[in-house]
Amino acid sequence: MTTPGRPPTATVRPRRQLLTGALWCLQVLLAAVFISVAVAKLSGAPSSVQTFDSIGLGQWLRYLTGAVELAGGVGLLVPRLATLAGLGMACVMVGASVANLLVLAPAMTLVTILLGVASVVVAVGRWPTGPGSSASR
Repeated sequence: MTTPGRPPTATVRPRRQLLTGALWCLQVLLAAVFISVAVAKLSGAPSSVQTFDSIGLGQWLRYLTGAVELAGGVGLLVPRLATLAGLGMACVMVGASVANLLVLAPAMTLVTILLGVASVVVAVGRWPTGPGSSASR
């Protein structure tokens, strides 16, 4: 028997499983993007070096950004760290959006904004909902 106003349990469980699967797909995709970009920055790819020369704050920022993106990409794959990693990567994407808009390529701002929004979706989707909740939903 179902309670009025509440969907039957049989339909809630598949929906939750579908959302969990979609969230994991998003996390893996974001992790792949952030890790690949981090490797390019940390390995000294000429395009990365040139980009950070254009920003004008020095190559230390390239190394810092690469390390943060690598940590965030790995963190997105660890259930206990996914919320924090999503929030951190959203913050990094705010900085990247500002740099793109003001100094680099304004057309790339949309990409960094979308990556930031996707990172927020992961953070919200993995946010613990209360006592006894599992961070790995």
